[in-house]
Amino acid sequence: MPASDPHPGDLPGSPAEGSGLLPDELRAWTLWVAATGTVEQRLRSVVKECLDVSHDEFLILCLLAEQPRGGLRMTRVADLLGRPKTRLTYQVACLQRAGLVTRRTVCGDKRGAEVALTGTARELLRETSALLAGTVRQALAEAMGTDQLAAVRALVPDPSGQPR
Repeated sequence: MPASDPHPGDLPGSPAEGSGLLPDELRAWTLWVAATGTVEQRLRSVVKECLDVSHDEFLILCLLAEQPRGGLRMTRVADLLGRPKTRLTYQVACLQRAGLVTRRTVCGDKRGAEVALTGTARELLRETSALLAGTVRQALAEAMGTDQLAAVRALVPDPSGQPR
């Protein structure tokens, strides 16, 4: 692990710091944000090398990969990723030029646009997904220790509705 990467005990809210000032939910959220920041930093270089796209463009591809072939409206993509629509328009244009997405007007709504993955993007994601998933797994394993994992697990509601 590079020296700049946090060790689990160095993350905000780790037991070593435990002042008890924050409620468990905020402490767990802080731990999760720190861990996902570590994952994002790790993924940036791997995504650029493997897919030749930015991290934000990669997030668009991942979101579209989970959708039916018809794609999603641009406004929905912006909402799901928490991105301004103008920034998303630029990123989608970059992905279009790279041949990774298509963009078309939504039937019956001249102002609406829908974006979808191309076959090229689907194949590229299939080819690189194991490496990218491994990068995520490794970064999370290095960023979160047992105590941090327990705190984050406690934040996630039990699907059965039973208290944890």
